[in-house]
Amino acid sequence: MAAATAAERTVIENCAIATVDAGDTEYASGHVVIAGNRIESVGAGRAPEGLENVTARIDATGHLVTPGLVNTHHHFYQWITRGLATDHNLFDWLVALYPTWARVDEPMAHAAAQGSLAMMARGGVTTATDHHYIHPRGAGDLSGAIIRAARDMGVRFTLARGSMDRGESDGGLPPDFAVESLDGALAATEATVREHHDASFDAMTQVAVAPCSPFSVSTELMRQGAELARRLGVRLHTHGSETVEEEKFCHELFGMGPTDYFESTGWLGEDVWMAHCVHMNDSDIAAFARTGTGVAHCPSSNARLAAGIARVPDMLAAGVPVGLGVDGTASNESGELHTELRNALLINRLGAHREAALNARKALRLGTYGGAQVLGRAAETGSLEAGKLADLVLWRMDTLAHSSIADPVTALVFGAAAPVTASFVNGRRIVEDGRLLTVDEDAVARSTRDAARRLAQIAAQG
Repeated sequence: MAAATAAERTVIENCAIATVDAGDTEYASGHVVIAGNRIESVGAGRAPEGLENVTARIDATGHLVTPGLVNTHHHFYQWITRGLATDHNLFDWLVALYPTWARVDEPMAHAAAQGSLAMMARGGVTTATDHHYIHPRGAGDLSGAIIRAARDMGVRFTLARGSMDRGESDGGLPPDFAVESLDGALAATEATVREHHDASFDAMTQVAVAPCSPFSVSTELMRQGAELARRLGVRLHTHGSETVEEEKFCHELFGMGPTDYFESTGWLGEDVWMAHCVHMNDSDIAAFARTGTGVAHCPSSNARLAAGIARVPDMLAAGVPVGLGVDGTASNESGELHTELRNALLINRLGAHREAALNARKALRLGTYGGAQVLGRAAETGSLEAGKLADLVLWRMDTLAHSSIADPVTALVFGAAAPVTASFVNGRRIVEDGRLLTVDEDAVARSTRDAARRLAQIAAQG
């Protein structure tokens, strides 16, 4: 039998490095060595001499290297409904857009996923999440279409297989033909997990159980969804405490606030993360900290929908795992996560903690290690450490936009969106000089434009 081929190595040198490890180790000028799909070494100065099978060397002078960004909450299908209902709060926005979203089919879902993923990947995202909860009757294999788009893009991916079973006739917001039955949602979710979830260390695709929200899902779907996820050994995701209207809804319907309701249905725990969590009191934050429940903080979307300012500094102080999310691009039209580093810092400084709310390094941690922690993948990614997966980004910091800011981490977070010279996922380079290597961006732009026009035409016909 022939000997196994030695892992190919990529050597990156002469760069500033923010590892985002437990000690926030940084190097003013250091190196990273990638071997296969793992980080082999990170340190100060030049890479070790005599490395074998080096297939690429990158002189990263003028760059900052960080872990790849981790997006913890998104709705990819919304890429083809951007720019609509721009002056609405959450509930009015949902009412305005559900009739259009309910017409999404498999080709549209694939095109929208490509657009969403492409925008994030070219901006430094190496791990993405999509919470897809709309499954109109006869729409085709939407989960498969989304997963295929992520695989072709080369991005590490978690599909939060969403569901809704509370349509308009049951007091919910979505049209009845866009929701599933209780049994149908549970069966389809289980089938998606069994077909697509990979539990291995270097998994590129994972699946979470993700009923949409308290106001679009029955209590039984919440409860049985939690039981299903734990029986299958996968994570749980939903929206929580996003608006004051949601809190009022929970009190009127269930006789308790969102966090108490979630706990009553089995929805607090180390295997759970919630999107938004804007309206949390001290007791809610303590419950999340006690149970290890994570939060996907979506600052731009929260502002776009006038939902409020999440108490991120208080969550972090209590020990709640917090990551960042783009959220759907019908409520964050830019579709980028690297801008959320800056927005998280700025918006949280408008809250009670003012200038002490977040700093540049805390913001970077939210977008990298915090996100990996929320997705249950902190052992594999989220920081630059030997043995972890080679998911990392080279940000160019020597251009007009950043060159006069001495500290590169401050430049990345406080400054304009930095150019991405290279992005690696699982040791594979997927971005070069700001352009995707895995797909044709211009073709994706055309296909998403066509999908948006087709959806608008179908929705207009009723």
